[in-house]
Amino acid sequence: MKISFLLHNAYGIGGTITTTFNLAQALAERHEVEIVSVLRHRERPNFRLDPKVTLRPLVDLRQEKEHPLHLRPARVFPRAEYRYEQYSELTDQRIGECLATIDADVVIGTRPGLNVHLALQAPRHVVRVGQEHLTLDNHPPRLRNALRGAYRGLDALTTVTEADAASYRRKMALPGVLVEALPNSVPDPVLPLADGTAKVVVAAGRLVPVKRYDLLIEAFAAVAAERPDWQLRIYGKGEERDRLRQLIEDLGLWNNVFLMGPAAPMEAEWVKGSIGAAASNFEPFGMTIVEAMRCGLPVVSTDCPYGPGEIIADGADGRLVPVGDRDALAAALLELVRDDDRRRRMGRAAVENARRFAPVPVVEKAERLFAEATAARSAGRPATRERARMRHALVSRGFAARDAAFTVTGNALRVVRKEQR
Repeated sequence: MKISFLLHNAYGIGGTITTTFNLAQALAERHEVEIVSVLRHRERPNFRLDPKVTLRPLVDLRQEKEHPLHLRPARVFPRAEYRYEQYSELTDQRIGECLATIDADVVIGTRPGLNVHLALQAPRHVVRVGQEHLTLDNHPPRLRNALRGAYRGLDALTTVTEADAASYRRKMALPGVLVEALPNSVPDPVLPLADGTAKVVVAAGRLVPVKRYDLLIEAFAAVAAERPDWQLRIYGKGEERDRLRQLIEDLGLWNNVFLMGPAAPMEAEWVKGSIGAAASNFEPFGMTIVEAMRCGLPVVSTDCPYGPGEIIADGADGRLVPVGDRDALAAALLELVRDDDRRRRMGRAAVENARRFAPVPVVEKAERLFAEATAARSAGRPATRERARMRHALVSRGFAARDAAFTVTGNALRVVRKEQR
């Protein structure tokens, strides 16, 4: 089977790039796999890609940033999509040409706008799989409206959590589309696992407000006050760096909390710690949580929508605390800092429980999904059962009507603001 991934920019840094590379490389053990990167801005990807996976870009921004067609707005890529400003008539054209001539059996889109291209433009013989790495509720109503129509052209849609898959089935009218959860996978560790002796808490991700590193730093102040020999190391880059640096200074934590900058891959840094930490207000999945657990770290995380609660078994391989609760986060960290035996026991449990996110089980589930969608397309029948479609039809109409109303209101407000300028 030949499988193609359609990716925004394989040469950047981000969770979707990491998970796409992971899944592509795992599938390449048994299939012919390629990654089609819509954009390219540097010579080589930041992440290492297995030579068995082919990588080809469509628009090279180093030479084509000022291309006349790239200066015109996109028409196929939906305007309400988060990355719309980076797309253009040129990307529309190149993606359309790519899909028209593609020889893959299965093509996988990796973000809403690319899923729309796939649903509208892929040849009839191609099995069309859309991936959602954010959540339905996180999309604005205007985007949800656009996806309701376009996503009907998909064979299957995958989300990274069961909760979000249930949300799509309940709230979106997608007759005939197979909607399933397919979690992100993390490669098997190659370094010796953490042994729980290092006096280090590790966190990683983009330094942006939703990740709440400010809350984590404030919570760690309680740890440092009681156990000054412990450190918090935060890996990543982003707009919050200067503010977080100032917070560290204000709290007098310059000997305990360190902004380490980005690291790729993170495995070598996870194994230097004994506890993983995540304080997000919102997390579609929680890739860093799985990475830490696979390296032998119990993780203390906020129980935010949607991912952490499906990954961490509270009290067994980590701790879940209420979103935004600094004191609860501090107490959970101290609980593991104080108890060496429990910390190590939970670290061992984390390794075992996170095996379900290893490449093999995730690839096997993906292959079953592809086979089911392929069989349905070959037989000319919908991939979902009639009873399941009927059960959600009335509910989804209500959500569609609400989103339409929000969209109309939003459009009217934009018109008013434009006229007032």
